[in-house]
Amino acid sequence: MFQKFEGIKTTLWTGLLVAIVFFAVNYSQHIWQEKITLIEQVIYILFVVGIIFSAQFGRSRFTFLISLWAVYYLVQYQILPGKEWLSSQQDWLFLSGVLCFAFLTLVKDRGILSIHGLFRVASIILCIAIAKFWLFSVQWWLNYSQINSINFGQYRELLTEFPLYLTTLFVFYKSLKLPNLLVSSLLTSLILWSLLHSQYLTFPLSMTFSLLTLHYILVVVIDSYFLAYRDELTKIPSRRALNQYALSLGGKYSVAMLDIDHFKKFNDNYGHDIGDQVLKLVAAKMAQVKGGGRVFRYGGEEFIVIFPRKDANESSLTLEKLRQAIADYKIVIRHPIRKNKKARKGNSAEDFKTVNVTISIGVATRENKLSFEQTVKSADEALYRAKKNGRNNVSY
Repeated sequence: MFQKFEGIKTTLWTGLLVAIVFFAVNYSQHIWQEKITLIEQVIYILFVVGIIFSAQFGRSRFTFLISLWAVYYLVQYQILPGKEWLSSQQDWLFLSGVLCFAFLTLVKDRGILSIHGLFRVASIILCIAIAKFWLFSVQWWLNYSQINSINFGQYRELLTEFPLYLTTLFVFYKSLKLPNLLVSSLLTSLILWSLLHSQYLTFPLSMTFSLLTLHYILVVVIDSYFLAYRDELTKIPSRRALNQYALSLGGKYSVAMLDIDHFKKFNDNYGHDIGDQVLKLVAAKMAQVKGGGRVFRYGGEEFIVIFPRKDANESSLTLEKLRQAIADYKIVIRHPIRKNKKARKGNSAEDFKTVNVTISIGVATRENKLSFEQTVKSADEALYRAKKNGRNNVSY
């Protein structure tokens, strides 16, 4: 069951860290209250930096969100007109924000200066219109109920905030579904928006929005780091991460080069989509390697495991267990030959097929005066010997 919710850790960690920060800020009010004037000046810089930074790194949803926070802040501090009108439309403002969170969770990041950017602006305006229509409908229904002696007045708050409950469940589900820092941040932002509306959050807006904007900038930095150093398909560290990690290695380590046997033939038989599924599943299995090994995707169907402070003999048992675990791994895939989709409304046993794959492993110990690249080349030569010896074995 929990395998379907890969974002549990991301959601919990994001929520916990945001809660810790706000509790710390609340506890230290006597310190930063004296500098609130400086914070009120710095927040404009943070807004500009946050908008440019998120747009530059392709996180358009944060760009729109920070822009909305900035407009709200400028109106509240009367730098832009409309504060009195906005104060009289609190329910509409709140529900508009709630629906915008739902929309930003639903869509993907796209370019700002494109047709997608125009679509998102139009969709945000539509969310604001839907919020107004919802409140109008609730008020009409309550008036109708009163005229016809139907007692729905006690449910006024429930009817008004129903979109909040629905949106919170939706964003929470999406946050749990995938390990996505951006969606987790949208969930915490929605909660803070609700606390702000209900006046449970009593910090000055300058402090609240400064913390939120800094949080978004940090998420963009972390997310960009993972994009640069994590393989997009398998979600394990990439070759760039391997090269970076190699700089921290000491004088003693072993390198294991792993290759999925006959993977090209597998792709030819089942198609690249199925091949990608198998690659992800095998990579996940490799990532569970014991003995202090660290797995990286080297390229294609090749992977590397680094064992710091261990030679080939010390890592051999761990690699043999890994090879056997993958050989015994029953991989369930969709059958490559599908019948007419209209004729199949459900998934039958014929839709799936169980396959096995094996890996060949070549291991080399870093010798004196050998560079990391030379050690990798030695492991690659050992891998060639493993394939020549019939595959599905470990060679040194």
